[in-house]
Amino acid sequence: MTLFRDDGIVLRTQKLGEADRIITLLTRGHGRVRAVARGVRRTKSRFGARLEPFSHVDVQFFARGGELVGRGLPLCTQSETIAPYGGAIAGDYDRYTSGTAMLETAERFTDHEGEPAVQQYLLLVGGLRTLAGGAHEPRLVLDAFLLRSLAVNGYAPSFDACARCGLPGPNRFFSVSAGGVVCGDCRVPGSVVPSGEALRLLGALLTGDWETADACEPRHVREGSGLVAAYLHWHLERGLRSLRYVEK
Repeated sequence: MTLFRDDGIVLRTQKLGEADRIITLLTRGHGRVRAVARGVRRTKSRFGARLEPFSHVDVQFFARGGELVGRGLPLCTQSETIAPYGGAIAGDYDRYTSGTAMLETAERFTDHEGEPAVQQYLLLVGGLRTLAGGAHEPRLVLDAFLLRSLAVNGYAPSFDACARCGLPGPNRFFSVSAGGVVCGDCRVPGSVVPSGEALRLLGALLTGDWETADACEPRHVREGSGLVAAYLHWHLERGLRSLRYVEK
């Protein structure tokens, strides 16, 4: 019987029995963790309000086998709120749909429970903080998060130099299967020719150049979002269910 303490983001919840829930979190030290929170669906439970999606919490787990991943789910015995991002996100449709897509992305990129995913965790915390702050358009925040999640998981796209031969940019063609922009000699079937503004936008989102990103026209934002969605779909092998609800 072992106690574990960690901080994490609540990704989703599932009903269990009459009063319990299964809570899925992305934690700093233990990666993705599923745990049972007993009694949190009761009306008088203050504990349950802290374990809602988007919440950044300090949580304690009780594991019977001495490990968080093994036979049976651990119990979530304590929880303290670090940052209630859900309050600012859930009240706005654009922020909510973008935030939901971020939570699903983080879960999809952490397939194996109990394996540390510190970079993905830090990206999610930073992304939700930015989204809740409202300084940038929600779709820009989402696309920046998706691009950086792809990068930390080994799928960083190129938006300048040719992804195949390294020819310095700008290059005209974009191919999801080739890894980003490609030159004329490396062009593959299915390549598209996006606008230069859309490619500059995506490069800015990947590197954190918000001044450039915020100045882009809506049509270039929509074009860039389409490229990001296609690139993400290719590497995840199936699309995000929540992405369909994001207004484009």
